[in-house]
Amino acid sequence: MPGPAPIRRRQRRARPPAALLILAGVAVLFLALPLIGIVTRAPWSRLPHYLSDPSVLEALRLSLLCSLCALGLALLLGVPLAWTLARYPRSPTKTALHALVLLPMVLPPTVGGVALLSAFGRRGVLGPLLEHFGVVLPFSTAGAVLSATFVALPFVVITMEAAFGGVDPAVHEAAATSGASAWRTFRSVTLPIVGDTLVAAAVLAWCRALGEFGATLTFAGNLPGTTQTLPLKVYLLLTDDPDGATAVSLLLVLVAAVALLLLRHSVSGSASIEATTSGPGGTGIGSPRRRPNLGVENARKPSARPAAMAIRAKSRAFGKQR
Repeated sequence: MPGPAPIRRRQRRARPPAALLILAGVAVLFLALPLIGIVTRAPWSRLPHYLSDPSVLEALRLSLLCSLCALGLALLLGVPLAWTLARYPRSPTKTALHALVLLPMVLPPTVGGVALLSAFGRRGVLGPLLEHFGVVLPFSTAGAVLSATFVALPFVVITMEAAFGGVDPAVHEAAATSGASAWRTFRSVTLPIVGDTLVAAAVLAWCRALGEFGATLTFAGNLPGTTQTLPLKVYLLLTDDPDGATAVSLLLVLVAAVALLLLRHSVSGSASIEATTSGPGGTGIGSPRRRPNLGVENARKPSARPAAMAIRAKSRAFGKQR
């Protein structure tokens, strides 16, 4: 007969010191008060009038166009770079690449715009060559897309490098020994493992691209119908119509908040599903007991051998389909 079930003792979490709680509360207020100010000062009665203005709608269209194009470029370039950085060992070159990736996040946005002008302007490093082929990026919609990509790309690289670095190398070894190509392993095995993190990186990059201001203003200008996105529209309204600037700012805040809430709900929901299907041990990918999207890092443990065997069987199936 099986023995009695072990009694699980409820672990008591140590309460943080009062001083830390006070400082944490101050931090929350510091972050929340500006948002509360926008909500309380928004001209709610005239909100439909401001948001239905043709210039605001045109700026919204350009913001969505530029941010979505920037997101596509950031994923297209950032995911391969993150994969490369995660796979190769530490070296001075890798350290330099990390610094290069982080630089757009710490540079003042206007400095980023000047850097883009120095590279892609008519007198920049590549400007004359691009102009020879009829491509002019400054003060164009393509330039606004490039500015947004410049600031959004680091979010994809940093997030996805951490996810790729957490995938157990045994996954790739099992797929390689069963005949699956590197591309097929990446597309059919690695990407599904880090899928939640990829969605999170995409949402963060899109929100950053949607709110881009300084680099766009410096490199692409503030041309209505061409480069004037919603943040630039807010800057223009701030001097002539403060209520209109508050209304458009509220729109941007709501869009970003909804995107982040949907992201949180999506990731939490997938984690709950994985935790339920993996049983009480919580060994499924995305389980709340583990860091998200770290692959099958426990495959080296004897208790996780069935998971590793399943991955090898799946990899053999990929090899047979080739």
